[in-house]
Amino acid sequence: MAIRFEDQALTYREFNRQADGFARLLAERGVAANQRVAVMASNRPEFFTAVFGILKLGASAVMISSAWKQAEAAHAVNLTEPVLAITDGDTHLHLPAPLADRVIRLDEDPAVAALSDGPPEPLTVDLDWDQAEAVLIFSSGTTGMPKAVRHTHASIGAATILWGSVLGLTADDRFQIATPPFHILGLLNLFSSVWAGSSVRLHPRFDLEAVLAAVETDRITLEMAVAPIALAMANHPRLEEYDLSSLRYIMWGATPVTESVARRVTERTGVRFLPAYGASEMPVITSNPVHRPDMWRLDSPGLPIHDVNVRIADLETGAVLPPGEVGEIQAQSPAKMAGYLPEEANADAFADGWYRTGDVGWMEPDGWLHITDRVKEMIKVKGFQVAPAEVEAVLLGHSDVADCAVFGVPDSESGEAVVAAVQPLPGRDISTEELKALVADSLAGYKRLHAVHFVEAVPRLPSGKTLRRELKLRFEQAHR
Repeated sequence: MAIRFEDQALTYREFNRQADGFARLLAERGVAANQRVAVMASNRPEFFTAVFGILKLGASAVMISSAWKQAEAAHAVNLTEPVLAITDGDTHLHLPAPLADRVIRLDEDPAVAALSDGPPEPLTVDLDWDQAEAVLIFSSGTTGMPKAVRHTHASIGAATILWGSVLGLTADDRFQIATPPFHILGLLNLFSSVWAGSSVRLHPRFDLEAVLAAVETDRITLEMAVAPIALAMANHPRLEEYDLSSLRYIMWGATPVTESVARRVTERTGVRFLPAYGASEMPVITSNPVHRPDMWRLDSPGLPIHDVNVRIADLETGAVLPPGEVGEIQAQSPAKMAGYLPEEANADAFADGWYRTGDVGWMEPDGWLHITDRVKEMIKVKGFQVAPAEVEAVLLGHSDVADCAVFGVPDSESGEAVVAAVQPLPGRDISTEELKALVADSLAGYKRLHAVHFVEAVPRLPSGKTLRRELKLRFEQAHR
């Protein structure tokens, strides 16, 4: 069995047949190798059969969040220039012209329902798999709109093998995907499951009751948890009523482990956590060793995994630092991205070929990594990246806003919450509610404003760089 979804089940034979069918359908609709296809759909089997069909055709899949609205989708499309889009629900309404007229709608296109009826022979594609682009995943930056992370078949293939190795996946494993499929974690989980021949339970959205029930009924062997999922488990009033004995561990990713939350879940269920660390640009960097539970730790995302090198570089000079010294975490791996779109974003992405994670940390002499801060001032809401500059651009569109700065503050439910410091124009009166509504109407729901902090002036360096740390400190002091 490859995929379970609600009351549906796909064997690997059926899954592969449908993916081949998607490849033929795309070819019939005029898509060729080395072209891009946008995928803007929800978590469902057709999402993954479509992605595999795109890859089988030798095209590349552009992962666009189904939560994005018009401005966000238009930016993604203009940056990547896909020739066709695959959508479900009403996501096609958010696509700009002319792509809006080149759409396969999973819910309505009769050709999708007939995918399994085609010939069993796969397409034959002549492609340089080491160089050919495979997937583009959006990763936000603090100084502009989201960037597209480009992975080749070689790099995403390496990431798949590394992640399967980190998880210790075998054909006997069963796990579930409740995270969005356009996110690197959801995508890589499915890829690695196929690599290992294991099976996954897909959920259309995260619902803790459904996730816990599936562990019991499907005998799930490993579970994924970002911070909000772990917190929801820790606070569940009836957690002990579920039989979670089939779980080998719970993987913690996307954010540093909150030790108190992890310990509470383990105390209540007996299931331990396996922390790991990666990024869209390099999906697998470190992990606690899956086959050595006696070594697992909650204070570290682990050791560099096989075929991955990690170093710590001085934040000012870039010099490589010895163990114990704090600096930027940089990494080398066969799973390293090919680069960003737009091209100019690549200038700061690498140092002598090493990927600059933007995270700050240090390493123990034996290689255990510790993450202490982020150079990139990204806000992580429920595991999703929120770029301050993107929210600021929306706020600055308000006629009464003179200046603003957006930053994240700790939040027990979401990991972090989005806060805006807003400087109104002299004599203007702006309400918190209208600014929250402006952002809610313009951006995806997870980018919504948690709070607005009105200031006389936004503090900046002479270079113009916003002093977000100072604003964050002011906000926290005002709300103690």
